[in-house]
Amino acid sequence: MKHLLAGIFMLSLVNLGFSQAKSYKVQTIAFYNMENLFDTINDPKINDEEYLPVKGWTHKNYKKKLDNLSRVLPEIGVGENQKNAPVVIGVCEIENRGVLEDLVKHPKMVPHGYSIIHFDSPDGRGIDTGLLYQSKYFTPTSYTNIPLYIYRDAEDNKKEEEKDEDSEDKMVTDVKSKRVYTRDQLLVTGYLDGEEISFIVNHWPSRSGGEKRSSPYREAAGRLNRQIIDSLYKINPNAKVITMGDLNDGPMNKSVKKELGAKGKKSDVKEFGIYNPMEEMSKKGIGTLAYRDSWDLFDQMMLTEPLVRKEGTGWIYWKAGVYNKPFLVQKEGRWKGYPLRNSNGVPGFSDHFPVYVYLIKEVR
Repeated sequence: MKHLLAGIFMLSLVNLGFSQAKSYKVQTIAFYNMENLFDTINDPKINDEEYLPVKGWTHKNYKKKLDNLSRVLPEIGVGENQKNAPVVIGVCEIENRGVLEDLVKHPKMVPHGYSIIHFDSPDGRGIDTGLLYQSKYFTPTSYTNIPLYIYRDAEDNKKEEEKDEDSEDKMVTDVKSKRVYTRDQLLVTGYLDGEEISFIVNHWPSRSGGEKRSSPYREAAGRLNRQIIDSLYKINPNAKVITMGDLNDGPMNKSVKKELGAKGKKSDVKEFGIYNPMEEMSKKGIGTLAYRDSWDLFDQMMLTEPLVRKEGTGWIYWKAGVYNKPFLVQKEGRWKGYPLRNSNGVPGFSDHFPVYVYLIKEVR
């Protein structure tokens, strides 16, 4: 009996040794709302008047904003288990492709070799979504911008005039068609170290006019996002997709829970489902932006079921986080503890914290 027990114990040690000997690649995927990354050039096609030299948005301010963002981006997710900057970064609240080109040319960004995918959106303020990627790790094979068509009726227009939430992100409506102009959803598919993965970058309609009144617009955005994911599932039942963005809704809102169908627990994610790791974070009080001393987690990253399978192979989800290092936090004044945003003509980082997920893949 002694010899039998000793043998079982030694076998357990051997098995443990094999388990511990496994090694994994780790890559970071991130998202960041850059809070009004505008250049200093007047574009007559968009409403950029607040970010011009005559309004105090000088070249010096623009350069400082680029300095700030280039400090943040390469550090998102970097820590004990990850030394590399994010291989893919979804971004929003950017004026045009030119500001992204200036950003990736910054000395702190150049070593990482970021390339750009961007389309102009019909948003009234001209702010767009975009994707930055390290071309040595990720190779795009297709990309497109998918428009969100939403319309406002006459009664809604009247209510909009009566009350509006305190937000820079006002929704612009076409007078004749009543179409509400908002951001497209950017879909990019490619190969991450040889495995196909798709990314959707979102910036859903704002809460301009109030949360309840504007909710149908974000619910429509959630439905469109779900349609895009379902179309990818139809092409490949094992499609690995990460949808990310500033949703202007939290994980428990209807747009996310019902229209997109995201689940907050891995065990609840069925075939063709979507997992939202931000739901549990939100329940713990973790947020990415603050409004009237209340934290919200509007910046979210969600993954399709093949990325969270227990028996999954290739790239799989490991964990998620909010990048809220002290240098990104307001230290004093009325907004102490909030994200360090642009204020009184002084460029900050953003009024949102970045978010990220780690993907891991066993090295065989």
